[in-house]
Amino acid sequence: MKNRIKTYTNILTLAVLALLVVVACDSRLDVEPRQSISDDTALGTSDDVIAALVGAYDALGNGGLSQAGTAEFGDLWSGDYILHADLLADNGELFWNGSFIGPREIFNKAILTDNAEVSAIWLESYETINRINNVLSALDVVDTDERARVEGEAKFIRGVSYFYLVTFFGKDFGDGDPNSNAGVPLVLEPTRVIDEASQVSRASVGAVYTQILADLEDAAVMIPSSNGFFATSHAANALLSRVYMQQRRYADAANAANAVISSNDFILAPTFIAAFNNGTNSSEDIFAMQVTSSDGTNGLNRFYAPAENGGRGDIDITDLHLTLYEAGDDRLNQFYFDNAGSRRTGKYVNGIDANVTNIRLAEMYLTRAEANLREGTSIGDTPLNDINTIRARVNLPALAAVTVADVLNERSLELAFEGFRLIDIKRTEGSVGSLAWNANELIFPIPQREIDANSSLNQNPGY
Repeated sequence: MKNRIKTYTNILTLAVLALLVVVACDSRLDVEPRQSISDDTALGTSDDVIAALVGAYDALGNGGLSQAGTAEFGDLWSGDYILHADLLADNGELFWNGSFIGPREIFNKAILTDNAEVSAIWLESYETINRINNVLSALDVVDTDERARVEGEAKFIRGVSYFYLVTFFGKDFGDGDPNSNAGVPLVLEPTRVIDEASQVSRASVGAVYTQILADLEDAAVMIPSSNGFFATSHAANALLSRVYMQQRRYADAANAANAVISSNDFILAPTFIAAFNNGTNSSEDIFAMQVTSSDGTNGLNRFYAPAENGGRGDIDITDLHLTLYEAGDDRLNQFYFDNAGSRRTGKYVNGIDANVTNIRLAEMYLTRAEANLREGTSIGDTPLNDINTIRARVNLPALAAVTVADVLNERSLELAFEGFRLIDIKRTEGSVGSLAWNANELIFPIPQREIDANSSLNQNPGY
């Protein structure tokens, strides 16, 4: 573990040495890569492969450059996956006040096919997947006692990447037939040369979900429950519960969430706000992207926080959102006004010193409660006890009875501005203003540069 942590702190150098080709799998124009080294050199030893794995974590958190060549885009699970899900599905509870055109198009649900933010999510996700495919291709050189863990962590990262790709670029799993609806290209082998074989067509939504589940189920048994700040079996189970919820597989979701809760390896932070803005993982963090002064990016701080807190102040929290809370709810205390008088969420008040929480224990209680209610079961505990556990932490009185609507309400408040709005609206078949949950406007276009480069790709309806 010490070697892995040391590797993480110097990742930008090591990742360059470890990667075979740092290009997206099928998302570059038809050019030969200018910087590559042979696979024998790059992934010749166990340490090389482990360094490449850490490089994939870095890609999932840091992303890369936008088409314009700036670092404003491509933070993925440290920013874009979360931010753009909430911008796309906003129902008047936040307001994009920034100058960047890409996020404004997403917020307005009027996205052009050359949107730089959308292109960055596609490019950086496939670059992350390619890094992972390189790792998986070289497992035979990994030390035997490390091999299962390395494979499991790699599959966890690939599962994360494909879950968000299919969420943004494909129809929801419950919208029609997932086995005929177009998802995203499934690329499971390294791309080291750009040729005709790189022209991969879109797999079905169902096929992408099958791959996500296969990766995460492997990860859940291959990764140990304790693994420092890297992915664990708990993180894999927690993400499985999220995927199962999108598939409306509620019993499976309840069981996966219960596996995390019943491990007793996590406890709710003592106060709501204590779950955020931490330089090290909190007691509630099941998985968080790591941010240090030398590496890592907190893209949510960049957009949600004002200048005096290290951000740009591009997102205001509206009065409408605050009206949704009960009097006395401690979650109200997270909100503050900046020097310009705009309201901000306190979840991302710190920047360079704060990790980005991706999966936390509160989600597991809410998932288990909702899934049990929908199934009429009490896997692990009763839905009433689970929801009252969440309410007690924020100083709200216990409920005497609970409905699915009650759980969804708690979920919308507890997990606000954490990237859940889009998936929750889709799986509950809600709406965004006048747009139905399955409207074309709530799905990203396939980036035009990908359509131009890959004749096997077809565009989404409405674009």
